[in-house]
Amino acid sequence: MTVEISWFGALCDDDYEFLGHPDPKLRTSYEHNRNIVLTADRYGYDNILLPSGYELGIETIAFAGALAPQVKHMHLLTAVRMGEMWVPQLARQLVTLDEVLDGRLTINIISSDIPGEKLPSEPRYQRTLEWMQVLRLLLDGQPVDYHGEFLDLELDAPRIARETSRPAPPFYFGGFSDAAKDVAAKEADVFLTWPDTVAGVAGTVDEMRGRAAEHGRELVYGLRAHVIVRETEAEAKAAARRLVSKLDDEEGAAIRAKSLDSVSKGVSRQSELREGSDDEGYVEENLWTGVGRARSGAGAALVGDPDQIVAKIEAYREVGVEAFIFSGYPHAAECDLFARHVLDRVGHAPLRPRWSRSG
Repeated sequence: MTVEISWFGALCDDDYEFLGHPDPKLRTSYEHNRNIVLTADRYGYDNILLPSGYELGIETIAFAGALAPQVKHMHLLTAVRMGEMWVPQLARQLVTLDEVLDGRLTINIISSDIPGEKLPSEPRYQRTLEWMQVLRLLLDGQPVDYHGEFLDLELDAPRIARETSRPAPPFYFGGFSDAAKDVAAKEADVFLTWPDTVAGVAGTVDEMRGRAAEHGRELVYGLRAHVIVRETEAEAKAAARRLVSKLDDEEGAAIRAKSLDSVSKGVSRQSELREGSDDEGYVEENLWTGVGRARSGAGAALVGDPDQIVAKIEAYREVGVEAFIFSGYPHAAECDLFARHVLDRVGHAPLRPRWSRSG
């Protein structure tokens, strides 16, 4: 069985040589992030996550539109925040982007607060659910007659969506609260989890299989993690230590707090992993939690030599993971190292949709 291997586009001011110490040469910009994306495309990665922020980085859909004609093979996993843009216009933008990419668009659904707004978790996820349901209809070229708590719409899909034969791009979605998992079970295509022990990921996959089955659905499961691979384990561990060698804990806490999801249940789980790790930050063999000292969200890395990284990927595959989104610091350099040491050793290809235009 093949898996999808993706890289990370780092549009959110998240590129470092030394974690927590911004380097002007690695600052998010069109040229810098274009280099990361095209490096991943050149090496044959299947997909690349283009994250979404407000205070941090640059705008995601505009960047994806600029890169779409330049990316030759890879899919673009473009992050969009539900509620941030009026859904009919969002659908029109995304279906146009998919047209430019010749069907190679994938969509990362984000349910964080909209900048300047604080909405309790339950209504926020209800809004996310409604946006996903209507967005899928419009991307699938279907008319909308929808009357919900946040959306009240009757309209046709835009012409470009009606006239294409492609199904709606797949929705990748992650979240760890009960409300988030319920949304994923009902409407996601790929459920993304953050770094955890192999047993922890297995438990998440089993739980989500049960939740999806209650709605007559099956999901694909993905893991978002960092990676540090070197020719030897000693070199990989040394690179991990070097990455955090200049990090001050107060500085790291301030970086984590900048994220809109800095107090989510998923972030709390990343903190639990760090607290349960050994003196070097390893919570289990080849799973290092040091990245999370200065990063909200995915807070652990696979660390080891090529054989160890391949074995760790295989362990996650055995418990149901079919898609991996990796990143490393600096992103272009680590993208190169992972490609040379690991990428061709794991059977990989873009995910093939299990959904159709007719639903």
